[in-house]
Amino acid sequence: MSRIGRMPIAVPAGVTVDIAENNHVTVKGPKGTLERSLAPEMEIKLEGAEIVVTRPNDLKRMKSLHGLTRTLLNNMVVGVTDGYKKELEVNGVGYKASKAGKVLTLNLGYSHPVEMTDPEGIESKVEGNKITVTGIDKEKVGQYAAEIRDKRRPEPYKGKGIKYADEVIRRKVGKTGKK
Repeated sequence: MSRIGRMPIAVPAGVTVDIAENNHVTVKGPKGTLERSLAPEMEIKLEGAEIVVTRPNDLKRMKSLHGLTRTLLNNMVVGVTDGYKKELEVNGVGYKASKAGKVLTLNLGYSHPVEMTDPEGIESKVEGNKITVTGIDKEKVGQYAAEIRDKRRPEPYKGKGIKYADEVIRRKVGKTGKK
């Protein structure tokens, strides 16, 4: 049995879960509403204040979907109650980030500033050299943070670029002159 898949998901007070046909799940909470169509083979039941996911048989595909379905549901419940947050740091001489309305402007040593517009449901804040991406959909928050990081990835010699706050950059030693 899947260790993750068999764990029930506790539904906190103030959160409503609707399970329609073909496992189209809608989760409403204090922070907003999330919808997702999950694998129709899985059986999702709301038992009291818990969501239980069961699989029909022990085929490899069903075992894979079991844990995935439970995790996606849990991410939705956590998203509408607490939300998700990713922090990025801008490091480098002359590298800076600024925010005007929904447009994030990055000066990253290119000949032009890089402008990015916040996707719907995602918000970014800039404080000094830190960029904070927040939202209720874990997938969208991670994707937008990754797109920001891709504009100038950290390089291993001086550590310049945009990195996640908890990311450790493996540094390399620069070249040395001839004797």
